[in-house]
Amino acid sequence: MKSMTKCFYGSLVISCLAIYSSGVFAWTSEDKSWVVNGFLENSTHDRHRVGISRSRTRGQLEWSKSIGSVGIFKGVSMNGVLRASYDAAYDLNDDDFGDDAGSAVALQQVGVPAGVLPGPFAGGVPTAFVPWGGGFPLDGGVIGGPTNPNTGLAILGGDLHGGNDGGAILAYPVRPCDEDSRGCLDGYMDADKQELAAPEFNDRADVIREAYLDATLPLQNGDEINFRIGRQQVVWGRTDLFRVLDVVNPVDFSAQNIYEELEDARIPMGIFNMEYRAGAGDIFQDLNFQFLWKFEQARPHTLGQGGSTYSILQAGNFFRAMKTCWDVGCTVGNFAFGVAATDFGPGQIGIRRANTPDWEIDETDVGMRLEGVYEGVGFSANALYYNSHLPSLRGGITSTDPFAPPGTTGVFPHALAFDIDFPRIFLLGGSADFYLDEIKSAFRVELAWTTGEEFANTLRPRLFSESDVVRYVIGWDRPTFIPFLNKSRAFLISGQLFGQHILDHELESGPLGKVGIPDWEDNWIATLLIQGFYQNDTVQPRIITAYDVRAQAAAVAPQVDWLISNNWRLVVGANFKFGTGAREFDDNRSALPYAGLAALAGGAVGGSAGLGGFEPLGRFRSGPIGMASAEDEVQISLRYRF
Repeated sequence: MKSMTKCFYGSLVISCLAIYSSGVFAWTSEDKSWVVNGFLENSTHDRHRVGISRSRTRGQLEWSKSIGSVGIFKGVSMNGVLRASYDAAYDLNDDDFGDDAGSAVALQQVGVPAGVLPGPFAGGVPTAFVPWGGGFPLDGGVIGGPTNPNTGLAILGGDLHGGNDGGAILAYPVRPCDEDSRGCLDGYMDADKQELAAPEFNDRADVIREAYLDATLPLQNGDEINFRIGRQQVVWGRTDLFRVLDVVNPVDFSAQNIYEELEDARIPMGIFNMEYRAGAGDIFQDLNFQFLWKFEQARPHTLGQGGSTYSILQAGNFFRAMKTCWDVGCTVGNFAFGVAATDFGPGQIGIRRANTPDWEIDETDVGMRLEGVYEGVGFSANALYYNSHLPSLRGGITSTDPFAPPGTTGVFPHALAFDIDFPRIFLLGGSADFYLDEIKSAFRVELAWTTGEEFANTLRPRLFSESDVVRYVIGWDRPTFIPFLNKSRAFLISGQLFGQHILDHELESGPLGKVGIPDWEDNWIATLLIQGFYQNDTVQPRIITAYDVRAQAAAVAPQVDWLISNNWRLVVGANFKFGTGAREFDDNRSALPYAGLAALAGGAVGGSAGLGGFEPLGRFRSGPIGMASAEDEVQISLRYRF
């Protein structure tokens, strides 16, 4: 806690000096056409056993310019948001996240007595922890040498299971890509230290958070067509935390996994947004039709890369480990026959590249929404054709056979060689919200069906398959008096139940365990918010909880939000995880992709028998809460709005 206190007060002093020395406050022009305001904020997090995981100072400038009528259009205005931030965690805690992060690693080798295994292992394999580059050698590169040293590494999932569970053990480089380029995915997860600390200053110009033009075209029958053109957020959903219909904009999960406010975490995109407002009619109390065309080059979620302060599902860590294997070779613990640490050379296993979408007209996103009110029930019908914001690992690429003469390449079924792709997805869904006066409660319902999503699948030769998916959420809000806590002001109680069903789920029992899709066929996540109001609503204590039913993992986030004045706001909170963390699943070690390996094992070329461990596919069974079970934090944020 000392490191957090020093960091917070130091950043607070800098923030206050910047505000008062600049003399910048909200400003409105004399004719009221220009309005400028914004905020300056410091947010500091201290993670259990790690120290500073965020020390972010952020400034945001919001502006609008009212133009009025222009030709046939009325209500013309320009609006924008500029945002810049600097996260000092990469300097203050560089042993965990910066240039000095990581160390030498040793990977588990469970071993086996003599006479149990055939071929080169017939004499037995000693139980040991093998240093990077010290495993059973397959033909390949120099692992542990000057180009691939045993430094700046960490064990994948080591904070959850210690890397000694008997499963496949991987290591990944943790330093920023300008300090250590191993495992950096070009154009996807290749941020240097400056880009990690100040993410808005990148080649997508994210410092321009929003910039759009609004205009209204009145029609002769009294209806209107509203246009919003430019970089913006489009919010379709009616729920918080997890998204069902709210999928127009990608999300920056590297900010704080799933816990960042969606308004701050969504990545605004260049969108042509047209809405025809028919208003009230004989049947509907309100009716609108919206058309969207996302003309900015598609981009996926920001998941966080290996070594960044947050990486949802630790996916970025896994990707960096596998990219390292492909580029320069790697050591994998407990791999050969499930007992021996094994050295792979370049191009044998791993991730070859990330095929991020280019700008092409057929790669842009198109969506439509019908929204209205019928007899007091708000409703929407939504359709969107878009590039997946989540990556898919597709096997079936050309790789090198480590059990054949050097240079032998081919496409080997069930081989651990992948490209990252982002498939096209079609979404169809709807929502409704209504109020029941009898129980003083408001309800929200969303339902979405998608086709084209891809999932890891160890039953398939390319190690993935496509499936339709149904997602849904039911939300409930009710103001409720809790007299012993506050006799004069009601608390807000809000609950949500999110569900997901994978229609084409495949899971079978192999000789050594389950084989197939690691994601649960059916899963539910429940959330509950209880929020109080004190001191004329300037003090708002709240507690947010989330529980992943199948992962058996929970998060609890208590928080106090204090509006000190019209300008100053202080938020103090924490985020704690409970329940099961890492979970095990088939890791494909028992597959026999190569003829030479099959002959050595005395079997036939084929897929996995189900031998598994925590890495890498168990993360899909743990979910985002379970995979963050070692990330308990205390948090403090101070914002000055001008």
